Amino acid sequence: MKVAVQQEDLQLLAKTLQEQLLVEVPLAGVFQVKCAVNKDELMILTQHPSGVTVDAQVIFAVIEDALQSLAPYREQRVQCFLRVFGEQLPYAKRFLALKQRVESNDGDLGIWASGGIRGEDTERSLSGELRGTRGHEDTETQMHGDDMESSFPASSSSPSSALTYFPSLDETEDEEVFDPFADTPSLPPSKPTRQIKPIFLVVGLVGIIGLSIGGYLLTRPCVMSECKEIQVAEQLKTESPQLMRRAKSEKDLMAVHQRLTTASAALSVIPSWSPRYQMSEELKASLSGRSEKISQVVKALQTASLAAEKIKAPARSLEEIQGRQHLWRQAIAPLEAITPNSELYPLIQAKLFSYRISLHAVNQQIQTEEKWLKKLAAAKDVANTAESRQATAKSLKDWQKVQSNWQVVINALRVIPQTSPAYEEAQKLLLDYKPKLVTARDRATKEQLAARTYQQAVSTANQAKVYQQQNQWQAAATYWDQALETAKKVSQDSLYYTQAQSLIEPYSTALKQAQEKLQVVSGLQQTRADLEKTCVNGIRICTFSMDNAGIIVRLTSEYDQLRQKSSTNPNSENPDSAVDLTNHLQILQEALAVISDNANLSVFLYDSQDEVIYTRTLGG
Repeated sequence: MKVAVQQEDLQLLAKTLQEQLLVEVPLAGVFQVKCAVNKDELMILTQHPSGVTVDAQVIFAVIEDALQSLAPYREQRVQCFLRVFGEQLPYAKRFLALKQRVESNDGDLGIWASGGIRGEDTERSLSGELRGTRGHEDTETQMHGDDMESSFPASSSSPSSALTYFPSLDETEDEEVFDPFADTPSLPPSKPTRQIKPIFLVVGLVGIIGLSIGGYLLTRPCVMSECKEIQVAEQLKTESPQLMRRAKSEKDLMAVHQRLTTASAALSVIPSWSPRYQMSEELKASLSGRSEKISQVVKALQTASLAAEKIKAPARSLEEIQGRQHLWRQAIAPLEAITPNSELYPLIQAKLFSYRISLHAVNQQIQTEEKWLKKLAAAKDVANTAESRQATAKSLKDWQKVQSNWQVVINALRVIPQTSPAYEEAQKLLLDYKPKLVTARDRATKEQLAARTYQQAVSTANQAKVYQQQNQWQAAATYWDQALETAKKVSQDSLYYTQAQSLIEPYSTALKQAQEKLQVVSGLQQTRADLEKTCVNGIRICTFSMDNAGIIVRLTSEYDQLRQKSSTNPNSENPDSAVDLTNHLQILQEALAVISDNANLSVFLYDSQDEVIYTRTLGG
């Protein structure tokens, strides 16, 4: 029972000392106080974490003052120690000899009662533990350190001794809140001051706050004093319509807009508890409405200025022209919403007419540009068709279509004017398409010439066949020769070259045959001439005909009569005449033999009675 009472007394003492440290030492919140009894001596251990700078003299002075205030009966020795958490030996100590008279009954002294410090060595609150091996130069310190170790073993930052007092977080915070020395780094030892009750502090603080808030609320604009902001706003509300009517430019409107905005912003500082708050809100709404109207008009005028600036430079694309159209519409739309009775109507009336004219011009430009862009797109489509046909062309007709397509493309691109945004692209396409037109035209011309040459060769050959059928071998040979030469003239890189080459061999054969026939005919003509010359000698001696079977010669009846007369009357008055006729017939036969050899034809000589007189066959 004594041990339990002593432990309670030690805990009470530790708590008392801890509270005194909280009051006197700014860093007391990091200290831990332990109390124990060893050999009838009171031992007090104060611990703190490592890294905390501690003034040992101040700590010991605070503990001594606290112990003096507890009024012991008789002289009592007390040992005080300072130690770092986790260490076994203290780094500072002090002996205190307390001498004061008794001022209270024994029942109030606790461990300081008349019997001295209660308890024996066996009643120590903290059992002994193994002492550390760390040496110490001071023998006395070592000795007392041993006593301290037996009563206060090395502890961690979270000791669990029943004789140790740990101030709770709430208690520490309450003490620190009302501790006047909480922010003082080092204070000389002093006795604890009387604490002010929290209720008085709270009441005083509430009163101060109430007075401050009341003063703040009463000093806000337009609460107690004259409201200059409302006066300015009311005056501007009256003057602003006239100022808006007098405005001649965007700059004038901006000046009015600035005044309205400034006055409206000034009304915003009037608090809601002001008696003029409702009036300020109405004025602010009125001024803001007029400011918004001016802002819309100014924005429209600025948009129109931007559009007017853009149309000074030529447009580079349809999108750019459409952007200008959009700007003009943005400028015109808010201006058209202004009614004739508006203060802003006189300013925007003339400008609105000008803006509409500009918008109409832009609309016309868009229509024109769309037409040129359509023509450009159509030219591209035709160019694609021409390229496809050119890749698959297999006849003169195909190449003529290709040439026609490229010509259409070139003509369409040439008419696009320089003022059109499509002009630049059209010129680039012309540089690309013109060489293709030249190529197509040259190829079409070449194919046309080849086709014409081929047709001429075929036509000449057909005429040669006609002459050949008529046995006009001279003409036939001439036309076959022309047909052959014409077929050879067909260009090698034309589509008709292969067809023309197929004509050369048959035309050459036909020419050779015609030439052979011509040679035969020429021989026959010579034979006819020779026969004609032979058959006429003063009188018609004979007639002749020729065919494939040979030459048939018939003596005329006149010549036969002379020949018969000469043969029947050889002793006539002119015997030389009979001899001449006989010799002439012989000569005629020899001449016919020569003609037969030259013509390579058989000769048959008949008299006028169709009697064979002479025959000469080939090889005979």
